[in-house]
Amino acid sequence: MTSRDDHLFTDEMLASFESSVSDVAHAETLPPEIYTSAEFLEFEREAVFMKEWLAVGRAERIANPGDWFTVTLMEEPIIVLRSKEGEVRAMSAVCQHRAMQLCEGSGNDSTFKCAYHHWIFGQDGRLLGAQAMEQTEGFNKDDYGLPTLLVEEWMGFIFVNFDLDAAPLAPTLERYSPYLSNYDLPNAVCPSTFTLEAMPWNWKVMFENFNDGYHATRLHQFVQEFCPSEMSAFPEPWNDDSNVVFRTAGYTHIDGGFNATHQVIMDVYPDLTDEERTRSTFALIPPMLCFGTGADQCFFFLVRPTGPETIDVEIGYIFHPSSLDDPLFEEKLVLSDVGVQVFVRQDQDVTEKVQRGLKSRFAPRGRYSWQEESHVQFNRWLVRRYRDAWPGGEQELPLKVVGE
Repeated sequence: MTSRDDHLFTDEMLASFESSVSDVAHAETLPPEIYTSAEFLEFEREAVFMKEWLAVGRAERIANPGDWFTVTLMEEPIIVLRSKEGEVRAMSAVCQHRAMQLCEGSGNDSTFKCAYHHWIFGQDGRLLGAQAMEQTEGFNKDDYGLPTLLVEEWMGFIFVNFDLDAAPLAPTLERYSPYLSNYDLPNAVCPSTFTLEAMPWNWKVMFENFNDGYHATRLHQFVQEFCPSEMSAFPEPWNDDSNVVFRTAGYTHIDGGFNATHQVIMDVYPDLTDEERTRSTFALIPPMLCFGTGADQCFFFLVRPTGPETIDVEIGYIFHPSSLDDPLFEEKLVLSDVGVQVFVRQDQDVTEKVQRGLKSRFAPRGRYSWQEESHVQFNRWLVRRYRDAWPGGEQELPLKVVGE
């Protein structure tokens, strides 16, 4: 390791995480170095991203047999497809001959042919054809299929996992599922998404900002007065085996909307209770999905790190199908997006400045407000995985909570 590695991956650094996983009244923020270091992101690549369930998009994006799209996850190009049998699959997009990326974008195909030497792969990753290889001694097509990933669908989202021994995802999300049942998300509609590229902050800064109730009526003063910070709540109990961190955010009136009118624009999801129509939920399913609900729409960010201080963010909105039947849907969508972009611009400004500040010699290990309980839960999710993969062997540092 380099000297910088030695500075980061020490017993002292690992022990320092403990102060970030106590209860919110006593906890402090994570060390600034882990938001700026290329070495630490490489550690997270193996400790987190190559072991956890990664959200890659909505299942409706591949509605028909043969539909496929590609996504790059931590420099790994992946094909996500629906087979002719209707099964969702995921596999590496790297040809097993000379490592050329097989395809980009999206399409509909029964096979994938490498443009370089015309090796052909099936929807299950098997190598079906390899021209002029008959004189290669010991060559067997069965040995050169595309590596596959685990796949799971949850609430209309597709998740993949590089770890073929990973436990199922859905049981670890059960705390949050009841808050979504009346949205019928598998049958809801996401018309399209858009991607913000090379956003200049660390992926954890993005996650923390998305689920930060403390800033809601401060940074977003006036535009979010209907959903004030003090109406945030953090459902109990938090469980370290959970893969979702979420909070509820109450409204001052029914059918609030994140736009200048403070009212819904699209059709309200018809099965919502009055209680559900007077709150949002904000959830993290780390390390890639930020998800939120409102009375008339849900919204999601797919966060893809491209470096220690850069991310791409794919953003989408999800509506009840009746909203798309409205002749004015496109006009309403523009109005809705204008409202959301007010929040996005404000959030982009502060997250960029937070990232800049984290590189300062004066960057703090700050303290939390009770309205930031989600951050401590996210810390606990992270630190458990850091500890399990820390260089030098398994560490025995229980995640203690002050007062337990």
